[in-house]
Amino acid sequence: MDVLRTPDERFENLPDFPFPPHYTDIDGLRVHHIEDGPASGDVVLMLHGEPSWSFLYRHMIPVFAEAGCRAIAPDLPGFGKSDKLTDRSLYSYQKFVDWMAAWIAHHDLQEITLVCQDWGSLIGLRLVAEHSERFARVVLANGGMPTGDQNMPEAFLQWREFSQNVKRLPVSRIVNGGTTTSLSKEVLAGYDAPFPDESYKEAARIMPALVPITPNDPASDANRAAWRKLMKFDRPFLTAFSDGDPITAGGDAPFKRLVKGAKDQPHTIIEGAGHFLQEDKGPEFAKVVVEFIKSSES
Repeated sequence: MDVLRTPDERFENLPDFPFPPHYTDIDGLRVHHIEDGPASGDVVLMLHGEPSWSFLYRHMIPVFAEAGCRAIAPDLPGFGKSDKLTDRSLYSYQKFVDWMAAWIAHHDLQEITLVCQDWGSLIGLRLVAEHSERFARVVLANGGMPTGDQNMPEAFLQWREFSQNVKRLPVSRIVNGGTTTSLSKEVLAGYDAPFPDESYKEAARIMPALVPITPNDPASDANRAAWRKLMKFDRPFLTAFSDGDPITAGGDAPFKRLVKGAKDQPHTIIEGAGHFLQEDKGPEFAKVVVEFIKSSES
């Protein structure tokens, strides 16, 4: 198994990213995470998506820490400061779920408030369904858990086609294109930092192709089973989608309708934000999560 590790100097002087690294060995891979706030606080677990990394949550973590929460954001294998496999065939939807389930178990995280978006949702919602005893509540933003039985938005199908065929995957340009704000060159460099060259991008490259878009996809049965469990999940479940994401627009509706814990929750739409609402409205989004934690604890 050939593994790449991004040199540390690639991550020097990143804007608004003072967090020291933490590393865990999972299945022979070094998995990175950052955290802030009191160790005894409510665990807020932030899962990033494609092609971002924990850097995405840098403006939300201080809000959680100030509120007394233990804010934790890991990098998925293949992203950020985590190790990267050079053989894209070794990545699968199931492997990402298994890696993160093992990571959570290693740290024995309990009473988790999950904050998930994009692929963080595809993985995170599977974790909630399959390990519900570890989760106190869920905040879902601009994401979902498709089974391949639904018609996918044309915007996603175009993105999938682009990702599989473009010669050089322009990571920072992709993130910038998914925001309503124009990111600075320093922030763009932060998104490019994990990937010195194309050989580091195999996870970022293959991930769009791992989304189930047909009923017989390798992940379809597991996601259908997860949906059956998720519909019975009776702990608080909040949707906080943005108003400017063509890929996930309307994706909150089935969760509000079908998930037991979503009933009578203060679901919200965050205005003025694109797909990566953590960049456009990070502190506002974080405050929504903090209020949700407080209201569901009382």
